[in-house]
Amino acid sequence: MGSLTGKTIVVTGALGVLGRAVATAADAAGAQVARVDYARAGAPAELLFDGVDLADEAAAGAAMASIAQACGAIHGLANVAGGFTWSLVADSPAASWEAMFRMNLLTALGASRAARPYLAKAKGAAIVNMGANAASRAAAGMGPYTASKAAVLRLTEALAEELAGDGVRVNAVLPSIIDTPANRTDMPKADFSAWVQPDDIARVIVFLLSDDAHAITGAAVPVTVGRKR
Repeated sequence: MGSLTGKTIVVTGALGVLGRAVATAADAAGAQVARVDYARAGAPAELLFDGVDLADEAAAGAAMASIAQACGAIHGLANVAGGFTWSLVADSPAASWEAMFRMNLLTALGASRAARPYLAKAKGAAIVNMGANAASRAAAGMGPYTASKAAVLRLTEALAEELAGDGVRVNAVLPSIIDTPANRTDMPKADFSAWVQPDDIARVIVFLLSDDAHAITGAAVPVTVGRKR
């Protein structure tokens, strides 16, 4: 999975199912983990920054500054924050598209821009963005979501080129359907064993954040295999 010992890792969307898995995996790999989320946790916790709108430049900047001050550095950023909506093009208002781009693209953009000065000072720094395997070809009802996730891939590629001089690697993971309670509720007749597990995605993200992946940047890594019994 890769070691993150001695590194401070920021996980966005950390209160969600996948975000929690990534934070747990990073912690197990030896990282000091700072958790960021738009939602409110309900109770304070160490290195938890809740109620943060990462699509807002000032809010993202303040959160990263607070993390850097508390931890002394930022070595890695896992942009897990995001959302999903199913909406046919004919029926989806512009607000649906705007919401998907705000949740999936602008949060990653805001967090990455805010973290950049700190990442540039850290040795072996890395960003991992959350793309989607479905973004390669949109199905009916997937227009707003897959368009926003395709934009995340272009952001990943651009950042990988732009941050190379600072020694910061930027990659993306492309999961298929993730086995979450919400997805099971929405698709009760599906074969859940074919869905990828949050823990498996988290392990790939930790690897990409670690020095074991020092030679990888600008990559889009599919994570699509479930655990069929």
